[in-house]
Amino acid sequence: MSVPVIDGVELSEAGNGPLLLLGPSLGTSATALWERCAALLTDDHHVVGWDLPGHGRSVAPEDGFTMGELAQGVLAFAERTLRARGEATGTFAYAGVSVGGAVGLQLLLDAPERVAAAALLATGARIGTPDGWHERAAMVRAFGTATMVEGSAKRWFAPGFVEREPEVGGALLASLEETDAAGYAAVCKALAAYDVRDRLATVRVPVLAVAGATDESTPPSDLEVIASGVADGRVVVLDDVAHLAPAEAPVAVADLLRSHLRQTAVITESQRAAAGATVRRQVLGDEHVDGAGDAPSSFTRDFEDLVTQFAWGSVWSRPGLDRRSRSLVALGALVAEGHHDELATHVRAALRNGVSVEELAEALLQTAVHSGMPAAAAAFRVAQDTLRAEGVAL
Repeated sequence: MSVPVIDGVELSEAGNGPLLLLGPSLGTSATALWERCAALLTDDHHVVGWDLPGHGRSVAPEDGFTMGELAQGVLAFAERTLRARGEATGTFAYAGVSVGGAVGLQLLLDAPERVAAAALLATGARIGTPDGWHERAAMVRAFGTATMVEGSAKRWFAPGFVEREPEVGGALLASLEETDAAGYAAVCKALAAYDVRDRLATVRVPVLAVAGATDESTPPSDLEVIASGVADGRVVVLDDVAHLAPAEAPVAVADLLRSHLRQTAVITESQRAAAGATVRRQVLGDEHVDGAGDAPSSFTRDFEDLVTQFAWGSVWSRPGLDRRSRSLVALGALVAEGHHDELATHVRAALRNGVSVEELAEALLQTAVHSGMPAAAAAFRVAQDTLRAEGVAL
């Protein structure tokens, strides 16, 4: 077993929108399955599809793999894409169909810090039966993927779809015929061992589960198991849709994804940095931010960027506490650690954030109880000197 190498395709220009990663169903390429739906999402997101091993642009596997290893390969692909965007530590939104949805669920279990929101379509916490997947793998190895075309045409599409949309259906069935038999069989074997039903309760990332009303492979009940099992999930059932919803109902799926992702917005590193720079200036003041001693050099720039994104963009920008409360918390922590240079900076910030001189004194008095008398005495000296330098009458 080994982690497969995953490749993919840009389905939109990079732009400034957050990354949306799209996963395929077994026997399909990301382009054939997602192209029409992705075109409706490009105004808001950088849309990138990934291909299963032996499918589309991904090379055939040299060895078998588990679903966990497949998810690792997809995560590596996502991280390469994020690095190319200048967001090596960023997050991404995810949507996947069938095995692509199962990979999304695996990512939510194994790397939840990287996935901001997820839509799982026509999938399950377990899909099919082990015996069924092993039989299908053996058949494909013996006769090739062409032997799956007739059955897939019946499973994939709602009645009448292929007649209404022959080009779409034909492109998907052609992608199945072009799929490498070893890659197809390897995915089957990974699905045979896949069952994460007992881990659903640990998923905390918001999940949209989408089912096709006529899907026999992963019926609506499978999606209801996911939506009810995770901490924050909901299920939507699409009428007159079977297993490949992005191809069968691209407008409806795009609308669902757009709504779900707006409610769970992905913040890019550039957006976080911009927000952090604004909050930092508002809290510390123009004089501090623009001061000659505060200007980053080439030696310190990466550290300054880290502080701006993490401290100011990720923490100080959160809605859970007002800035006055955050200032009081910051003062207590700085006193406890003896960071007197930063303490002076945050005394001035506390005044700017609405902390009165009386409240400042009370907060420092409280630190004597929990941080000790010497720490509090030093803090009072620093605060008093800072207040006098600011022209505050004491």
